[in-house]
Amino acid sequence: MSQDPLELTQAEQEDGAEDGAEGEKMPLIQHLIELRNRLLWSIGALVVGFVLCYIVAEEMYTFLVQPLADLMEGQPGRRLIYTGLHEAFFTYLKIAFFGSVCLTFPIVAGQMWAFIAPGLYKHERHAFLPFLMATPVLFLMGASLVYYLIFPLAWQFFMSFESAGGAGTLAIVMEPKVNEYLSLVMKLIFAFGLSFQLPVVLMLMARAGMVSSKGLAEKRKYAVVITFAAAALLTPPDIISQIGLGIPILLLYEISIIGTKLVEKKRAQREAAEDDAS
Repeated sequence: MSQDPLELTQAEQEDGAEDGAEGEKMPLIQHLIELRNRLLWSIGALVVGFVLCYIVAEEMYTFLVQPLADLMEGQPGRRLIYTGLHEAFFTYLKIAFFGSVCLTFPIVAGQMWAFIAPGLYKHERHAFLPFLMATPVLFLMGASLVYYLIFPLAWQFFMSFESAGGAGTLAIVMEPKVNEYLSLVMKLIFAFGLSFQLPVVLMLMARAGMVSSKGLAEKRKYAVVITFAAAALLTPPDIISQIGLGIPILLLYEISIIGTKLVEKKRAQREAAEDDAS
């Protein structure tokens, strides 16, 4: 959307002068062609990543099963089962797709950035780029938390319901289905990884003027309720997983309030500098 040069701020005018040809209006058809090319590159990266991940799907399976295997170590007869002829095959396909999404996320995000960046002013690109770089780091932090801390505790909790049985009573033995186990693992990894994007989302909303640090602080009690309600929906019905997801989200919410204050402070300084210059 074009904008009257008389209404541009000083920073935007300087950016427009520096951007040169990038500031020229691009026809709609060229936007659509550019979008198509970016989507094709993203889909191509996903396909290549899928093939590479399928080659090492067995190693990825071993990695995802490791938390449960560590708990069952030294207990003979422990196993994962599958009951459908095609279940194990489709499980490996699911693992390969999961790995491809994680592996190629930086490429897909880079294609999205390459499509959006030309439409931004230079100071907007500089402001947005740190958030883009923080996204995979935060996702990795969330995935690491659930894998190394939550999984061992939750699996130990579920295994505690086993019973040896006795006279007139049948034993209760855990024999998880491979498809159900891996679906749960991948769901939790995605849930924790996406939940850790909360600071990025809220700080971007703050830059757009959609939220404020004061408003976030005043709605803290609602955030607590919504957080644990979401944790109850995203995690298995055990208190360990729910608390393990809820508490980090609340901590990230508090970090987001601090980050939002910094965003507001920088925006106020920039507006004051522009007023002085005018």
